[in-house]
Amino acid sequence: MYLVAIAWAYVALMMAAAEALSPQGTLFGAFVTLLLYGVLPLSLLLYILGTPGRRRRRRAAESAAEGNAGGHATARPAEGFAAEREEA
Repeated sequence: MYLVAIAWAYVALMMAAAEALSPQGTLFGAFVTLLLYGVLPLSLLLYILGTPGRRRRRRAAESAAEGNAGGHATARPAEGFAAEREEA
């Protein structure tokens, strides 16, 4: 995933450099090119592709907060039934 993002950033940077160094180009045009072809698409792509990892980390944190670090289901009595207590 990151290799594609690095390659895309390189291409966008080269496009911006070509725009800035062109006789008809401007620095503002290079900045807009870098922003619209590089920063915005890459940030959107990395956000979308990072969703499964964020979800996995959030579930792991919730599981650890509940005291269930192993990721297994907790043993709870069925609904409607009271837990039995042994009297000593």
